Amino acid sequence: MNLEFKTKGVCARQINLEIEDGIVKDVKFIGGCNGNASGISMLVKDMKVEDVIKKLKGIKCGFKDTSCPDQLAIALERIINEGCNGLICFIL
Repeated sequence: MNLEFKTKGVCARQINLEIEDGIVKDVKFIGGCNGNASGISMLVKDMKVEDVIKKLKGIKCGFKDTSCPDQLAIALERIINEGCNGLICFIL
């Protein structure tokens, strides 16, 4: 399943996700700090969705109440709790 998540409160505008059988297969941040976003993407690849949420939820960026990793956790929580509600989903 491929999904698009519109972020709030961070430099990245969007997160594109590929999830397969509860495993994160690919993450791409659109906008934001390319180096940090690429690093996060590589670190979470092939991890269980639940494990990514546990590691990234609540991380803040400077004075902001959220961060790109936190926004990724929020997107994954929505997938678990609400399915594609609030996300643009493409099932391939």
